[in-house]
Amino acid sequence: MTTQTMTKPKSYAFADTMTMLRRNMIHAKRYPSMVFSIIVMPTVLMLIFNFVFGGALEKSSGGNYIDYLAPGMLLLLPAYMTVSVAVSIASDASKGIVNRFRVMSISQSSMLTGQVLGSLLQAIGGIAMMLGVALLIGFRPSAGVVEWIAALGLLVLVTFAFSWLAIALGLISPNVESASNAPFPIVMMPFLGSGLVATDTMPVGLRQFAEYQPFTPITETLRGLLMGTEIGINGWVSLAWCVVIAGGGFLWSKSIFRKQAK
Repeated sequence: MTTQTMTKPKSYAFADTMTMLRRNMIHAKRYPSMVFSIIVMPTVLMLIFNFVFGGALEKSSGGNYIDYLAPGMLLLLPAYMTVSVAVSIASDASKGIVNRFRVMSISQSSMLTGQVLGSLLQAIGGIAMMLGVALLIGFRPSAGVVEWIAALGLLVLVTFAFSWLAIALGLISPNVESASNAPFPIVMMPFLGSGLVATDTMPVGLRQFAEYQPFTPITETLRGLLMGTEIGINGWVSLAWCVVIAGGGFLWSKSIFRKQAK
């Protein structure tokens, strides 16, 4: 790594990040199957859960199941994005592209931050699509402008946090196949929380896991913002989880990136 690369002004670092962002978006266009699985699949799963289980759950609860389901299903997008980010990082590493970038006169952090920004843009597109479909099949949120802004901000923050964690998982993966499997626990966590059903209906062991994993308080916060249900301390717990995951993922990614450069 050259001294020029390490001491680049912030304006150059920003320009390099935007270049990496454009590169990632171009790659996303060239691999539509990955974009489909990451952005479209959560919407498909929402439709399946609503129309397969919705009738039975509405009869037992007396409510509109899509109003309960949609906030939790929105969190599938940040979870699924971790696979895309990890695979993209591992693919660049396995092809030698990361090493090629290391010797170029660019901001080294731009390779990572550009990937995170790309995942945020894709997630925002997926969120818009999922919300549109949910509204078409009966989702009726009661949120005002402030609540909508807070809900979308939380979704972006969750995506940001888990994208940094996914970068670390991609960097430590020896190949693309391993990178695609590494985020599997994260992908499953929205299903093992309060996204589909209330946690008090679960068996004891599963209920304890669901109540203390990060996606449950985040789901309850989103549900409270969009549907007017009680949030309680879930909002603060959600923010704490996001800060811990984002900070841990960022520091872990930077540490791995520096070690691999030696």
